[in-house]
Amino acid sequence: MNSKQYRTEYDSIGKITVPAQVYYGSQTQRAVNNFQISGTVLPRGFIKAQGIIKAAAATVNMELGKLPTDIGKAIIQASEEVIEGKWDEHFVVDVYQAGAGTSQNMNANEIIGNRASEILGRLSSTNRVHPNDHVNMSQSTNDTFPAAINISAVEMITEKLLPALCNLQVELEKKAEEFMPILKSGRTHLHDAVPIRLGQEFSGYAETVRASAQQIEKCLNALYEIGLGGSAIGTKMNVDQKYPSKVIQEVVKRTNRPFRAPENLFYFTQNTSAAIRTMLALKESAVHLIKITSDLRLLSSGPRTGLAEITLPSVQAGSTIMPGKVNPAILEMTHMVCCQVIGNEAALSTAGLSGQLEINVMMPLIAHTLLQSLQILSNAVSTLVTKCISGIGVNQETCTRFLEDSLALVTALSPKIGYDMASQIGKQADEQNKTIKQILQEKGMFTAEYEKLLDPRSMI
Repeated sequence: MNSKQYRTEYDSIGKITVPAQVYYGSQTQRAVNNFQISGTVLPRGFIKAQGIIKAAAATVNMELGKLPTDIGKAIIQASEEVIEGKWDEHFVVDVYQAGAGTSQNMNANEIIGNRASEILGRLSSTNRVHPNDHVNMSQSTNDTFPAAINISAVEMITEKLLPALCNLQVELEKKAEEFMPILKSGRTHLHDAVPIRLGQEFSGYAETVRASAQQIEKCLNALYEIGLGGSAIGTKMNVDQKYPSKVIQEVVKRTNRPFRAPENLFYFTQNTSAAIRTMLALKESAVHLIKITSDLRLLSSGPRTGLAEITLPSVQAGSTIMPGKVNPAILEMTHMVCCQVIGNEAALSTAGLSGQLEINVMMPLIAHTLLQSLQILSNAVSTLVTKCISGIGVNQETCTRFLEDSLALVTALSPKIGYDMASQIGKQADEQNKTIKQILQEKGMFTAEYEKLLDPRSMI
């Protein structure tokens, strides 16, 4: 690029100064000037999806004779460099930008156009690869931006989140098997309940994760619909009739994923259904993970003044003032991530209901919240598995002591002595700080039959 510090470019608004060494141009620079909001840009996966779309479009436009071969090949090379992440530092538009993602689309168009011009040696402004006429040929922000959301979301779900959830399920199943011999007191309302196996608790966690992952996987079917070729509002304006099917076939070839055209292009441009559905599934997963991690925090609380039925691996010091204190840091981190995901669902739903007529202009916010949720949830679950779940141990003596002291054991006698009498025995045991067995012995009611009934193994 130009060795001078700045260069001057012109667009429909007028003249603007752009840093000389960047590949983006005037429209991106205006967005940078206008939207200094969060300092956050859309993630690598979204940029990669933009590169896939631009390369696919150039391939089909060349095939249809719409784009000169030399320009098309240069665009494809530049787009593939974008796919590889070579020019990520030039994608600089804030996630809170002009509606629909026009600035983000032009950021990609300008980078790819200027890089393609450089490949061809066409640095003259009158002979360059044009960001709109060439790179954006047969496209609109309104069909490419939501398609990029879906493409990047599919990649993150299939390559990161679902494998992470699968690993979590498997690790919980291993713990369920390991802990199945351990009997302990169940708890409802955080009070004594009938006995349960520690492994049964963990089997419930494993199944919860499996069912949650299944709901997320179901969302892929909606995400596989991409309306490329619909142009601005679904009418295929300025698009060859063969382009839509061919460009989607090219995307399928480049991603090895079964993307397809929606049955109704107007539905695709008007709505954000796939993103909304996926975000709801992520929220459900976050709710379940909060339940699981909260349970593990309770079960590991202590180590001297809490439940302390299980132990967690120590990963870092827990206090700046209390020496030796170790906190459930990984569980707390996971809880925080899940809170963020739940909040993101509210933001995305609000953005989803903001669509009007032929388009939803909140697409950049939808992209950011969905993809951020996928990223942080994937990373949190992976960390949860390796730094916490796999190292969980059990305090068997503590589990046994709590179980023997549980007032809920009297439930086993209810069919024999009646609910009211059983309630009285339980109340006396609580008031006198004795076990159910001791109260029965004092009343002369303890028999071999009752001893068998009070054996926790007979209750599970």
